[in-house]
This record gives sequence, C-alpha cells and structure tokens, in this order.
Amino acid sequence: MLVLTSKENANIKRAVKLKKSAKFRSETGLFISEGLRICMDAMASNAKIDTLFVTENAIQKHREEFLKLSEYSERTFIVAENLFSLISDTENPQGILSVIKALDKHSQFDKIKNSDKFIALENMQDPSNLGTVLRTAEAFNVSGVILSKDCCDIYSPKVVRGSMGAVFRIPFVICNSISEFLSRHPHLNSYAAVISHDAVKISKSVFKSPCVAVIGNEGNGLKPETIALCKTHITIPMEGRAESLNASTAASIIMWEMIK
Repeated sequence: MLVLTSKENANIKRAVKLKKSAKFRSETGLFISEGLRICMDAMASNAKIDTLFVTENAIQKHREEFLKLSEYSERTFIVAENLFSLISDTENPQGILSVIKALDKHSQFDKIKNSDKFIALENMQDPSNLGTVLRTAEAFNVSGVILSKDCCDIYSPKVVRGSMGAVFRIPFVICNSISEFLSRHPHLNSYAAVISHDAVKISKSVFKSPCVAVIGNEGNGLKPETIALCKTHITIPMEGRAESLNASTAASIIMWEMIK
C-alpha cells in the first residue's frame, strides 16, 4: 500500500482541488466525503469510492472498518498526518477521507408515484442549510429533494458532512429552475412557502399527494415566477419579533406537516 508524503503528489493535489472547487467537482464527477461514519455510509449505500485516504493513526484506531473500506475502494493511500490536513475540511480530522464518484439519481424521478411528497429548494446558498434539509428529508421519509442549479453545490464537503450520510440515500435531482420543474410536472400539487397574510397557515394546509413544497433563498425567498406557478401558497405564522425563519428550519416544519 503506497504511502504519500509529498503535497505535490497528483492524488493529493486532486483531493485538495475537489475540496475547494465546485467547478472541479462538476468537471470530474467526483467529490470528497470525510470521516469514518460518512465513509462507511457511502460504502453501505453502494456509492463508488474512487480513492480512500487514511492516516496510520486512523488505521490503528479503526482497523476493522479500515479493512472493509480498503477492500471496497478502488485504491487506497496512507497519508502522513501533516499532509492529511491539506485535504481535510474539518478542524479535528479523523484521518479518513474518500473520493467518491457523483451519484446518478435522475432515474428515480422518471416516474412520480401518486403517493410521492417532495421538497424543492430554490437558490439555497448555505451549505449548512442544505445539509440539514437533506438529513431532515431522510428522517421524515420525504420522497425526494429537487434543487435548482443555482443552489449551493450538493457535493460540497460541508453539505455532505452536514447531511450525515443522507446525501447517499435520499433521492435528489438538480434542475435548471424550479419553475421549469413545475411546468414539466403540472400534475403535482405545488405549495409555495411565502411570508404573506393571504397565504394558508401551515397548520391548516392539506398536502394532497403527489405534491411538492417549495422553499426559497435564505434572504430573498422564492422567485415571483415560481410563486405564480404554485397552486397553493402556505406560510408559517410567527408571533414573536422575528420576521422570518432560517430556511432549513422552515423546510423542517413544512416537511413535518407534509408527511403527517
């Protein structure tokens, strides 16, 4: 098993670039997943692990898991501790990181079932919010997540880590725009989350399947054309002084009401 000790090594340089660049992740069809649990989740979900990087300390501490991951991965490198920090995206690395091939989940949206309930995200920019939405969507057994292409990169290390492995399991699709998706699926009962006194209160909303609830950008909300295409406008009433909720918090409340 090859030991990497130089930051000029091509595999190290590629991992660093995958950590930093959404464009490079898109071009290569690869992304990184860091940490023992998330790497094990990737394997359990049949994600294709292109490269496994581990430190000697991690091998000693997690030998059984390392042997499984190493056997499953296409190739494995041992990385010097000081070198691992270059590819790591965490403050306290566990010493285990995988380069994974992008997930192809488009086919899961080819045929929408009458019982399906989706969440759609338009221009969501915060990786922490997106990771939380994916994790919550899986917890609530939402049928899938639709993302507009102007959302933050679903394969960014922060999203992958924040999703706690849900990114490997929850069906998702990236479309040009949410309005385009709604236009292509007019049979879906669509619900736009807005801040409006005229909208239906979330507690009184009846989500009729198949349906999709749409959440907008953290600062600007939904685009006017998306709101216009949605058949129902819903709102989460707030009695305190806050003018709005965090996008992932709003999405969580809506998903809970949707699957009740």
